[in-house]
Amino acid sequence: MRRPLIVAAVIAACALPSLVSAQTANTEVQGFGGLTFGSSTFGSTSASTFGGRVAVGLIPNMQMIAEGGRMTDIKSPLFDLLDYTPVGVRVSAWYGEAGVRLMTSHSVVRPYFETTAGIARLTPSISGISGRADAIVDAGLAFLNRTEPMLGAGGGMLVQSGPVTLDVGYRYKKILAGGTVASALNAGSAYNVNQVRLGVGVRF
Repeated sequence: MRRPLIVAAVIAACALPSLVSAQTANTEVQGFGGLTFGSSTFGSTSASTFGGRVAVGLIPNMQMIAEGGRMTDIKSPLFDLLDYTPVGVRVSAWYGEAGVRLMTSHSVVRPYFETTAGIARLTPSISGISGRADAIVDAGLAFLNRTEPMLGAGGGMLVQSGPVTLDVGYRYKKILAGGTVASALNAGSAYNVNQVRLGVGVRF
């Protein structure tokens, strides 16, 4: 019973160096920033976004990716009307996701496509209410923060020069915020977010 396990362990140990080498040649750490354009029931709105990601090569044309970031405001444009009042409503999101990226063969410019799945932590907030009411509202909203599933897809171009990479891309993210206060701020619909971004990374 132990012999097959020992043989499997030896084979895995022999294969590990070549696997690590292949992954390392196609591994990247990246930081990015950009804009989100939230298409909701009532129109669209834009806000800033930022984050970081790690991509590990599985084969020359495929990477496993993991990403974390923040979208500063994905609320419904319905509440843009409040810009003309002292009161402001915002829904921000911290998120984490993982997935697979497919790209062309090694070259200076490499088009790619990726799909992801993860979670987003939605945080509704209200500003412009002064005095004691502001503290009460903030304390109440803190209990309404929710973590919801998120799906994503996107593509772009990766420009490589030595160890440095420049990533120009588009992402689509759908946050399934059913039955929450954050969802109510979007008329009960999921959040559909379009993201345009620029990233700078380093390959190992």
